[in-house]
Amino acid sequence: MPVHAPETPGRGTRFTRVELEAARSATLPDLIADDLTLLLCGINPGLGSAAAGLHFSNPGNRLWPALHRAGFTPRRFSPTDENELLALGIGITTLVPRATARAAELERRELVDGGRRLRARVRRRRPAWLAPLGITAYRVAFDTPGASVGLQARTLGSTRIWVLPNPSGLNAHYPPARLAEEFARLREAIGLPDRAAEGPAPGAGPGPVPRSTPS
Repeated sequence: MPVHAPETPGRGTRFTRVELEAARSATLPDLIADDLTLLLCGINPGLGSAAAGLHFSNPGNRLWPALHRAGFTPRRFSPTDENELLALGIGITTLVPRATARAAELERRELVDGGRRLRARVRRRRPAWLAPLGITAYRVAFDTPGASVGLQARTLGSTRIWVLPNPSGLNAHYPPARLAEEFARLREAIGLPDRAAEGPAPGAGPGPVPRSTPS
């Protein structure tokens, strides 16, 4: 039976091979609420993220710098700041809960089943936008082999879908600057302000928000 990831370690934690392998049985709670502006959907947790109990915490993942460079966040968040996303109307979920060293380890059936569960979750939670992170996984999970990065024709109820590139450092097709440009295109389509240009208010900052359990 899957177990939840352990309590969050301090910054800079490095895990042993044994700890990483043990994380294959861990799951990450969704960072989610009803009626969000944007729900980001990763493919599945990496072993480092599952071990840390934090989304996108593998050192090579570029989600956090891309969000800031694209203007979604007023400063570059670290994985330990993830709860602050909810105050900005942004949440995180995953297509497949099983943690792996690489997404390529997932079976096709897992992606298909994950897509079915994701569609039900979105209809229940009603985010304005869903952004799957990875076009290849999206094509399988949503049975749309001809899909490309960007706005999709299909919707899920009132939720619009915009596929973003996979922010993994292994995705050589999208270096950091190009990745940020794709994220910025989505922010502009949503109509959100450039929070990176505004910057954080002196002494201000949203407090931690409890995150939901998986839905």
